[in-house]
Amino acid sequence: MRDYGTSWRVFRPQSLTDQLFIKAQRIRTIENKGEQKIQDDIKGEYLGLVNYSIMALIQIELGTGTETQLEPEKAIALYDKYAKEARNLMENKNHDYGEAWRDMRISSLTDLILVKLLRIKQIEDNAGATIVSEGVEGNYFDIINYAIFALIRLSETH
Repeated sequence: MRDYGTSWRVFRPQSLTDQLFIKAQRIRTIENKGEQKIQDDIKGEYLGLVNYSIMALIQIELGTGTETQLEPEKAIALYDKYAKEARNLMENKNHDYGEAWRDMRISSLTDLILVKLLRIKQIEDNAGATIVSEGVEGNYFDIINYAIFALIRLSETH
């Protein structure tokens, strides 16, 4: 926030979804090719997925508009609120699934993130209407958790 303030507040949810898609697609492209020409760290891209997902959750709560200013204390409180909610969800799912993600390939986590993004895009294209799915919020939380799992797995392999 020191560098950019809360300029991200101008993003509509669909734009944040597209930003997430770009990051996830870059990770997948690098995984498939086994090389990269721009040396931005893949870990940074996964961190970006976490941050942009939390920004999207904040935007859903606050709504979008022309007002981009958000007091730093409020922005941090909202960020922490959603990070804590994501962590609680991760711990609950981790309990029920028995840490199955530890046996997954990092590339599979990337694919799961892309699937979640395609689902979000479809829901957005349907103006938020769903029949049986959990809606965009649940998908953003899943993206956060898959990205964190990937970061953990990356730290274990490097």
